[in-house]
Amino acid sequence: MRYYTIPPPLHLQPYVRCFWVLEHELGADKPSYIYRSIADGCTEMVFHYHTLFDEITTSGSLESSLSGIQFQTTQYRRFIAKQSFGIFGAYIYPFAVPYFFRMPACEGSNQALDWDTFLSREGRELEERIMLATNNNQRAAILAAFLEQRMNNRLLKDNNIVAAVKHVIHSKQNGTVAQLADQFNLSARQFDRKFAAYAGFSPKTYLRLVRLKNATQQCPVNKSLTQIALECGYYDQSHFIHDLKAFTGYHPSFYFSGNAEGTEYKYV
Repeated sequence: MRYYTIPPPLHLQPYVRCFWVLEHELGADKPSYIYRSIADGCTEMVFHYHTLFDEITTSGSLESSLSGIQFQTTQYRRFIAKQSFGIFGAYIYPFAVPYFFRMPACEGSNQALDWDTFLSREGRELEERIMLATNNNQRAAILAAFLEQRMNNRLLKDNNIVAAVKHVIHSKQNGTVAQLADQFNLSARQFDRKFAAYAGFSPKTYLRLVRLKNATQQCPVNKSLTQIALECGYYDQSHFIHDLKAFTGYHPSFYFSGNAEGTEYKYV
């Protein structure tokens, strides 16, 4: 398995956290691969350039599209590939959704749409250019140019809330919603409404997603579950277990065992 990231151009870095690539060759010893996407507070732009994944649901497998956008989500999903695969993606901040696509982030939350459904002809043309690219550096250049074009003459309307979302994602501080509202000079009601428009979820839910992200980034690590829980802002281990099971479908002991679906790239 091969996983790596490509930094976006400097002027896109305020909105795009990274471009990423995941590639894997299947063999006779392992004829299929199951991936589990977990809850996440950021949005993914995804392009499957070698075969597609089918989604595994409680009622069976559903054929998935080659490309699409997965908005910030509180849900986990499972996918299966039966051939060797290559995936190129962009990991973007949730406030980049209103910036690039002119819609409140909360309108996309918990949705996954193919590019044809989401952007019609423009989405189909983007998908085709990405699929025809000869390598992932070229794919990164194509997607960067697409996003740059959508930046033209656009301004974020509320930089204060953007700063608040970035603060929650990057500070690793575990304040309350009331403290955050006060820090960014808004009433609790104003902060809750504006934050959801730019982050996709209420501040309370988003804080939970960020704690989850910080915890899962500890994998693999030589720490006890209690240490991870406390360092990531959970009140206690039972709170940690509850959230990890809700957002990944796994008990923490199994998630950090090295055997959980969708974590293999962390051990490469």
